[in-house]
Amino acid sequence: MILIFSDNNDRTTIEVIRWLVALNKDFILVNDDEFFDIKADKKQFFLQSQKNSFFLDDIQSVWYRRGGLFFKRYQYSNNSINIYMNETQHWLEDYILKTLESKKHINKQSNSHVNKLLVLEYAQNIGLNVPEYFLAENTDEVILAKTITKAITGNASLDNILENKDGMLYTSIIDKKEKDSFFISFFQEKIEKDFEIRTFYLNGECYSMAIFSQNDDQTKTDFRKYNNEKPNRNIRYSLPKDVEDKVQKLMQVLDLNCGSLDFIKSGDLYYFLEVNPVGQFANVAYHCNYPLFKKIADYL
Repeated sequence: MILIFSDNNDRTTIEVIRWLVALNKDFILVNDDEFFDIKADKKQFFLQSQKNSFFLDDIQSVWYRRGGLFFKRYQYSNNSINIYMNETQHWLEDYILKTLESKKHINKQSNSHVNKLLVLEYAQNIGLNVPEYFLAENTDEVILAKTITKAITGNASLDNILENKDGMLYTSIIDKKEKDSFFISFFQEKIEKDFEIRTFYLNGECYSMAIFSQNDDQTKTDFRKYNNEKPNRNIRYSLPKDVEDKVQKLMQVLDLNCGSLDFIKSGDLYYFLEVNPVGQFANVAYHCNYPLFKKIADYL
């Protein structure tokens, strides 16, 4: 049995599930709104939510797409008993999560989010080119028009920042100095790019797409500012073997067997920007005709 964790209505998950059905593989899809009871049945761990139930021993492989395995916690009126039972429940949950991660898997819940600052350090140590960057609480050291700022966190979206409106933090060029100090922020050298590259990594293989975002003022700084009227051109691309070898080393250091990586090509150099273990890759599959959904289904 295959166990899949994902958000509701994630199109990438749906595409993989279509292949699982075609391949006659049994699976359970757990969405991010489910909470499980931990039970014991026939001397086995049995997990049950309002939508799903399964024996832990029946799970043979796991795909952590998004969301996760969340548990119900029992509460007790006596505070001392409640503290003790919370610890007991924690260790049961910990055992179940670690047992699932010890099975054949694509990604893990425990490292689904990575520290961007550590990733950049690891990438440099491995030998990947990384644009110069620094953290600061002011713009005193910023070179105007040659420095960008971007989120330190992996998730740069802001839910309900205004009434019924979400927000997105985009990469921006610094074009003026700020008089006041601010919360510590991430600054990086602005690289003049030939084009951007999105690489999907799966179990030692790289599937890359060149994104010609520099020809459009709307997308040249951050291709996620999609121009739906005149979309960027996207084509298959092959990273040099030495860069792919370094990508594999980086993913091994991060204990990731799947993820989306971003690069910039500038002249003869390839600059690594970041990796997202649960990043989007459907566009890479669609635009470049890579059979990524089937490859995931085959592996599981």
